[in-house]
Amino acid sequence: MRSDLKLALLAGAITLSAHPALAIDKVTVAYFLEWPTANQAAQADNAFEEALGVPVEWRAFGNGNEMTQAMVSGDIQIAYSQGFIPFIVGVTNGAPLELVGVAVTYAENDLCIVRDDAGITKENAKELEGKRVATPIGNVTHYKLLRSLEVLGVDATKVELVQMNPADAAVALMRGDVPMACAFGGPLDRMREVGKPLMTGAEQEAAGINTFDIVSVEKSFATENPEMVKAFMRVTAEANAAYEKSPDAEIDVIANAAGMDTKAAAEMLSLFGFPTVEEQLSPNWLGGGLQQAAKGVAELMKSSGNIDRTLDDYGPFVTTQYLTK
Repeated sequence: MRSDLKLALLAGAITLSAHPALAIDKVTVAYFLEWPTANQAAQADNAFEEALGVPVEWRAFGNGNEMTQAMVSGDIQIAYSQGFIPFIVGVTNGAPLELVGVAVTYAENDLCIVRDDAGITKENAKELEGKRVATPIGNVTHYKLLRSLEVLGVDATKVELVQMNPADAAVALMRGDVPMACAFGGPLDRMREVGKPLMTGAEQEAAGINTFDIVSVEKSFATENPEMVKAFMRVTAEANAAYEKSPDAEIDVIANAAGMDTKAAAEMLSLFGFPTVEEQLSPNWLGGGLQQAAKGVAELMKSSGNIDRTLDDYGPFVTTQYLTK
């Protein structure tokens, strides 16, 4: 992990723990543009404000690590669809965060795209050794890249990974600056114009590479405002259920909130899954599966040099209290 990010996380954690939170009169939620989710219908019609009882500001970020830094600094109280990896990296290094839910699953919406003229496929993936690959570092996309390289027999230490957020990675790939780039969301559509996935989402899942984002909260905010967190999760669950019942009903609203055209948003949403509250509480997720997965993820991030150590137990950073009715 970069030392500047680590220092920022640790310094922020110390600052937050040293000063008790004041009464909150606004909640700021981190999210991604070009990443349409069912609860953006509720975002657009102010259902969150009504439920939480205070203004709710939605602030867009480029990656999950930026969300963590903003939460550590006190600028963000809730992160919606934060990557599991940035969360693990953050709490390992002292960030005062809690995982309170699973936001979305999306195997086909987080991929590495190889330029057609590079001549590289999963069969000859070792040719990536010695080449530059653009990817966001320290997030789910990065984790999937490392796991994919491992599955395909590529020595990741011989691949030069270049930090780029998805939009920049798409530009680099389309310009031919790199033979492969990894991203999530809308930029993938542009990347597919010049290439194809190294591994499809289905191929990754078959290899045990699961893809999902979480809902995380800044701990002191959640501790002092539990009813706000419960209200946020309730409105999200209701929006998810409404979308499941009638996917097309609010698609224009969701697309506009995500900064996308309707057709692109609908296509992306068709590849998303929004787990119900019951599913999130099951043994596969917050009922034990996430806690078990966290240690393995942390070990891989340590071996790749993104964190210096792992925790013995990540269970204390996962709570079901805001989902339990």
